[in-house]
Amino acid sequence: MRISIIGAGNMGGAIALGLAKGEVFKPENIAISDLSVPKLEEIKSEVADITISTSNAEIVKDADFVVIAVKPWLVGRVFDEILPVLDFSKQTILSVAAGVSFADISEMIKTEDAKLVRVIPNTAIMIRESMSILSVKNLTTVESDFIKKIFDELGKSVIVEERLMGAATALCSCGIAYAFRYVKAATDGGVEMGFYPHQAVEMITQTVKGAVELLEKNGSMPDEEIYKVTTPGGVTIKGLNEMEAYGFTNAVIKGLKASMK
Repeated sequence: MRISIIGAGNMGGAIALGLAKGEVFKPENIAISDLSVPKLEEIKSEVADITISTSNAEIVKDADFVVIAVKPWLVGRVFDEILPVLDFSKQTILSVAAGVSFADISEMIKTEDAKLVRVIPNTAIMIRESMSILSVKNLTTVESDFIKKIFDELGKSVIVEERLMGAATALCSCGIAYAFRYVKAATDGGVEMGFYPHQAVEMITQTVKGAVELLEKNGSMPDEEIYKVTTPGGVTIKGLNEMEAYGFTNAVIKGLKASMK
């Protein structure tokens, strides 16, 4: 199986390098194109067997999977360039462009019958720890499972209906920035309480990591773990209630809904 990635930016490059370290695709079956030769050479320097090219059409011709990893406003231009060499009977098109719907893509490629996948990763894809959201069109269950397998090598993935892609973007793609904002806020609090920033970050990131591990290993909901920490009349519940008094939960929900829009 061969996969070609158009766009060697943060997402495209991370996908190529991440897959090259996995088992689904051999490095020699991965190709990536971009107008920026330095970006391509940087990828090649890390994995010598990856094919690089400045021609989108050149790398697409023999691919089983074509990943469009460019900015949303460039997707139409890319399809105009590669449309003459695409074979929709054999190839699956994956778009990483946020906000570009299946209807938009179908209009660009002038067919409703193509096998399409929308992918919303987050920046942790660079370390193969992304939460990637997938939506599929015209794929069988077996084909969908294979697409999921591809992105499970880059972290974790889940397939949802297209109508939920906006909400999933807010939770996972934008959500990683919200997680960083909590760490920053807690760091500022730590500094005010007497720690150096690097000390606070080290303690907070391990605390967050531990919280995530508990949820995953116990299969529990957040409230269950919270109540294990909040003893009656204790300091934790006092801190939580003070955060709520200043709108913590409401602020998070409002922010997510704003991102979804």
